[in-house]
Amino acid sequence: MKTAKASDCPLDRRAFLSKTARWTTGAAMASGACEFSGLDVARGQPSESDTIGFFAIGDTHYFANERSTHELVDSSVVNCQGLIDTLNRLEGTPIPDLAGGGNVGSIRGVIHAGDIIDTGDKRGKIQESMQRREWDGYVADFGLTGTEGRLRYPVYEVHGNHDSPGGDGLAIEGLIERSKKREVLSRSSNGLHYSWSWGPLHLINLGIVVGEDRKIEQRRRYNPMDSLDFLIGDLQQHAADLSTPVLITHHVDVVRYSKPCDGSDTANLGLEWNPCDVQAYYQAIEKYNVLAILYGHTHVRNIQNWDGTAQKAQRGIPLLNIDNSSHFSGGNQAFFYIEIDRQELRVRECATKDSWATHYWTPNLWRFARG
Repeated sequence: MKTAKASDCPLDRRAFLSKTARWTTGAAMASGACEFSGLDVARGQPSESDTIGFFAIGDTHYFANERSTHELVDSSVVNCQGLIDTLNRLEGTPIPDLAGGGNVGSIRGVIHAGDIIDTGDKRGKIQESMQRREWDGYVADFGLTGTEGRLRYPVYEVHGNHDSPGGDGLAIEGLIERSKKREVLSRSSNGLHYSWSWGPLHLINLGIVVGEDRKIEQRRRYNPMDSLDFLIGDLQQHAADLSTPVLITHHVDVVRYSKPCDGSDTANLGLEWNPCDVQAYYQAIEKYNVLAILYGHTHVRNIQNWDGTAQKAQRGIPLLNIDNSSHFSGGNQAFFYIEIDRQELRVRECATKDSWATHYWTPNLWRFARG
């Protein structure tokens, strides 16, 4: 079995700042896995009661038939319902040794990183009818609290560019209505962004991108819907104790847009995420204990660190980029199973090549020490 090298593994930024973490590798590690020691916490298997477990999915892209808009295309139905059936049956099942071993624990819920539907970024009567069918399909399948739909867990979603790049339309209206029915710690004034807690973990859902920096007057390609203001206020209220662990979800990947801020650069107008907003986002969260940031959008799994720049970072905030989980275009899909305990955050990936008729665990275990 291949063991991980220190240069391959991301180091928790708070552990680095406190200078208490060190690298270790061993034969018991999964391929590509990282193990941390130190942090003044005894190593050992945490109890079930200490662990927060959940699934992270993205890019379901519910897709209606353009010629018969009251129907979803067959591949969308197969992929989306197959995903839910897989999520429902994993709890308590074994995880192979190549992915770290053990069993899937109790599940708190499912976080959806956006692009719920496919046609929300398009205009026209036919497209509006498609949006309605796609949205109704999502609501019927996923429900809200784990009792209304096919999914047996609560789901917490954000919107993506295929739901609404401009922050309007049917999906946005639906998301706001769903947010009203959730028990949350805080909710933005527009009703779109919200936070909640799972035990000591503070979770924040922020929509398509995080912004906007009020000092920059440029038009944004994607409307951030005042998510930066909500983030700042929420952290001040609910994470003022800087030891509070925080997990953030938005849709668009962040590293590509981590460029120096130049509010006069017209090239920003074509970017999905204004670099000035990205820099303001990093500055807003830098001092907090952000365990990880979840997003989708790229349709590929990628796990790396972020230090506020576009360079490959050895240290920084862990970024967990989720693959498409039930896109209608093919059979290859995946999602994350994430566990957080008093010692670390662990990430595994469950995947399929046949539209969730079968599934497998990719041979990786990513581990990040908690600060």
